[in-house]
Amino acid sequence: MKKVVCDTYDDLSLFAADIFTRQLKSKADSVFGLATGSTPIGLYDELVRRYNAGEIDFSNARSFNLDEYYPIDPGHPQSYRSFMEKHLFSRVNFSSTRVLDGEASNPHAECAAYDAEVEAAGGIDLQLLGLGVNGHIAFIEPDTSYPLASYLVELAGDTLKANSRFFTEDEKQPTSALSAGLSTIFSSKHIMMLVTGANKAEVIKKMFEGVVYTDIPASLLHLHPNVTVVVDKAANGE
Repeated sequence: MKKVVCDTYDDLSLFAADIFTRQLKSKADSVFGLATGSTPIGLYDELVRRYNAGEIDFSNARSFNLDEYYPIDPGHPQSYRSFMEKHLFSRVNFSSTRVLDGEASNPHAECAAYDAEVEAAGGIDLQLLGLGVNGHIAFIEPDTSYPLASYLVELAGDTLKANSRFFTEDEKQPTSALSAGLSTIFSSKHIMMLVTGANKAEVIKKMFEGVVYTDIPASLLHLHPNVTVVVDKAANGE
């Protein structure tokens, strides 16, 4: 697991965009695993800029998103489908996009279908990850054991608190989510995690102690052969 420290958020976004660009130019039909949250917005904006400038083309590329609240209307402004449409999907030309269905009548069947589609696509070429304040990746919350397949998960208190700012008082915040499992994430050929902010510094410190902590899902990434963790100075504890 390699760590790259960037001076600023803009530098981090540009570094990440360069990795996406290289992947896309080396394989036009790349399969991307995508994440939501405030951290990748700068990356997505830069990819859109490069697309509009004619530097990159997504017409043969596919994407799979890591997770989605459950239950939630895909058209709800806080759904991850809405987030991705706003920040990326409506602005570039992906051949196909896949977000777990927050209104699936059978969430377990939806997760199984998602896993089958990722496998049929040949797996993820470049998987983008964020990092939760409690060390979660996707919505894989800290636990003593972890499902390999995608699954319906009850969100931890730390996660609910961190995400509550996105919901107004008259909106019901979902307490569950559909999340990609470890097998999908670990089948990715390259994993890139983006981390910003001093509130993540303690988790980043633990991740690079060279120890796999069962209560910090992100530390399991030590077991993957190709992981790049890109942090700003605040997240690096500087």
